[in-house]
Amino acid sequence: MKRILFLFLALTTFVANAQPGPGAGGPPAAKSRVVKNDASKLRAQGKIHDGAGTMAFTQLFGPRELTTNLMYLHAGVINANSSIGEHFHHSMEEMYVLLEGEAEFTINGRTSLIKAPALVPCKLGDAHGMYNTSGKTCKWLNFGIGKSRGGGGGVFNLGDPRLPGSTPLDAIPQFVSGRLDREKLRAGNTYTGTGITSRRLFSPDVFQTNWNNVDHVLMPANTAMGTRTMEGFEEIYYVVNGAGNVDINGTKYPVTQDDAFYGAVGEKLTISSTSELELLVVCIAVDKTKMPAAGPRFGAAPVPGASSEAIGSAVTVGSAGATGGVAAAQPKAMLLQMDFVVEKKNALAFEKMYTSIYVPAMRKQVGYLESKLVRIYPAATEKKIEGESTDYNYQLQLSYDTEVNRMKWVHSKEHMGTAWPAAVKLAKSFKWRGYDVIGDDNVKIK
Repeated sequence: MKRILFLFLALTTFVANAQPGPGAGGPPAAKSRVVKNDASKLRAQGKIHDGAGTMAFTQLFGPRELTTNLMYLHAGVINANSSIGEHFHHSMEEMYVLLEGEAEFTINGRTSLIKAPALVPCKLGDAHGMYNTSGKTCKWLNFGIGKSRGGGGGVFNLGDPRLPGSTPLDAIPQFVSGRLDREKLRAGNTYTGTGITSRRLFSPDVFQTNWNNVDHVLMPANTAMGTRTMEGFEEIYYVVNGAGNVDINGTKYPVTQDDAFYGAVGEKLTISSTSELELLVVCIAVDKTKMPAAGPRFGAAPVPGASSEAIGSAVTVGSAGATGGVAAAQPKAMLLQMDFVVEKKNALAFEKMYTSIYVPAMRKQVGYLESKLVRIYPAATEKKIEGESTDYNYQLQLSYDTEVNRMKWVHSKEHMGTAWPAAVKLAKSFKWRGYDVIGDDNVKIK
């Protein structure tokens, strides 16, 4: 009996003290949050997509930095009389940003001269290429957003270097494009703060992926932007001009021209300017069809299922199972029930958190089947139905095909760095239990 009690206390202590460990996920180290577009780090290459001449580029951010479907943010230059050959992608969308210079862009066979500062989205399935006819170096960015996280771009080269004169030039581009025109910026949009102006260049309907929007923002000197909360989306910022500071979850970083930084799902981000600060903002949704409003944010707490010995294997009954030596049924799946005590003042935020943070994060995980957030009946109804008395008023039910895959979710970046901290920050207390799913009823009644 003493041995059992000792093991129980040890197990309880382990679970209560479990914290997200090094390398287990969450935001990257501080030094990686702001990246400089440094010309000395560009790698020279030729024949990009069968293009002419040479160019050079580097990757500022990739899929490891963000939890949404970012494939890359590239920065580079195209040398004079050089091109990116015409090609298209089956499973991603791109957007080229001309920071300096000019180039002839071709989209689906129509060509126009585009002058910086300008943006050209290359939508899913659009054939696209560009040629630098200016005689000078052309400085650019290229954002790539995939249909799925970590998937390939499905590139197909057309073998066309887009040499000058290949197609007639249209004076007015016959494809989607935009410009960083300061005179078109207006106050009162989604970026709050004294004197801050902005403009939405591209809205969600421009893109077929979870690329949500592209914005142009200008902050006067010595101005603070209202805190932005990354709820159901992530944002990448590029400093076009100026200088300031960005505060990400309480850690401050200085930023200057040609710096890039981002806010990940579940983070708070505040920007202040020390000189006039001009920003390009790219927003990527976790699920564009369910973009939520901003809400409160989170800290850290113990992780349910932090140890397969502590939680995972405790619900695996094996061949003998819990039936006293009788062979147990083979589990169809597993179910984890997490009970929470949520105060009334946090109830709405807790329910919103489930939809905008927890569900999008779990949908990315291998083996995820379904989940439910349930709220207990009002006290009068519980009394009427003779329900069990409990202080727990919410339950989150997670179902995975196997306990092994649930444990992968437990140790994932999305869980440890975002979803679980979001839940427990809003809860007064919590507990959990695991079950093997032995039977179910999937009959749909018409």
